[in-house]
Amino acid sequence: MNTAFPTAAQLPTACIVLARGGSKGVVGKNLRRIDGLSLVARAVRAAVDAPSVGSVHVSTDDSDIAAEARRHGAHVIDRPRELAGDRASSESGWLHALPILRRDMPGLKRLVFLQCTSPFTTGADIEACLVAMQDQGAACALSVIEDHSFLWQRDAQGFGIGTNHAHDAPRQRRQDLAPSFRESGAIYCVDAEAFAKTGHRFCGKVALCPLDHPPVEIDSEADLALCNAIARQRRGTGIEASRLRQVRAIVMDFDGVHTDNHASIDEHGIESVRVSRGDGLGLSMLREAGSWRMMILSKERNPVVSRRADKLKLPVLQGVDDKPGALETWLADQGLERSALLYVGNDVNDKAAMMAAGLSACPSDSHPDILAIADWILPQPGGAGALRAMADALLAAKAAQ
Repeated sequence: MNTAFPTAAQLPTACIVLARGGSKGVVGKNLRRIDGLSLVARAVRAAVDAPSVGSVHVSTDDSDIAAEARRHGAHVIDRPRELAGDRASSESGWLHALPILRRDMPGLKRLVFLQCTSPFTTGADIEACLVAMQDQGAACALSVIEDHSFLWQRDAQGFGIGTNHAHDAPRQRRQDLAPSFRESGAIYCVDAEAFAKTGHRFCGKVALCPLDHPPVEIDSEADLALCNAIARQRRGTGIEASRLRQVRAIVMDFDGVHTDNHASIDEHGIESVRVSRGDGLGLSMLREAGSWRMMILSKERNPVVSRRADKLKLPVLQGVDDKPGALETWLADQGLERSALLYVGNDVNDKAAMMAAGLSACPSDSHPDILAIADWILPQPGGAGALRAMADALLAAKAAQ
């Protein structure tokens, strides 16, 4: 690489996600969930994970979408109603946001436009698109999907003719066709100055960035159901299997992780909580596999925690205010490093422990401050399958070795 020019990571870059509230095809679309995460959350988290993206902004006219965007680490731009209708162009929303971004990020060079309707975009995908744009000296880039299909069109008389093949010649093998590329609809990258001048996402020479991800854009309930099925089949963790295989120890908070964060108290002051049999079976399978050390770590001191730990045959530490300190001591006793620890928490008193662990996870209904910092958002709420999803993913990663 010519070091006289800035690398992709050295160019100030901001991401804009347009997420209006008035979707008609799928009502409330941008807040609908794929395997536990809303579509807007998936877009925001992908942008946050892209190394070159310095700032992530969601432009919306909807207060619930704004709250969800902030929950996952984005800044919010109030989008005027006249720019949020179903006839408003994406470019109009991006151009509205551009002066705000330039004010907040002096020296802004590039913009990334993400679509919530493509739920499988990753930070690595965004980075690849930016690198393609930079390496090719292009003014813009977009994510595409390579297509080796036989394509047809109609001639002036309405008869079919081949567009990327000679239909009246001996049939080629599909794999011998020159590839075509279709927009995936997920990622668009532009030079900020060129975009400001033209007002168009294709503002000069275009770099294509082929990506290998499910070619689905969500425009209907059927699309949403399909994406949920794909996410479940892929385990939907967003965490590389190799990283899951590094986990040797699992420490879990109790309230809101093993439970649904509610408690019932009878007239004698005896407390009861609600837990999941599925979570219990998942933890039992982890214990029997013998590859993980596990512990429950709770700030509260409560007999119900002890009874549940006994049932699960797990050690427990209760009444702990200094969770990072307790983890340090426990890991040393186990002969393990922090990098081998997965910590599962759900509320602000877990934040320091999560940040000290090699990998952090939380149920999907965790506190916003925890959702914003967790490496892995489990697809189910606390006490309702979150720990089972964790167990299934860890066991699957181990089995794939």
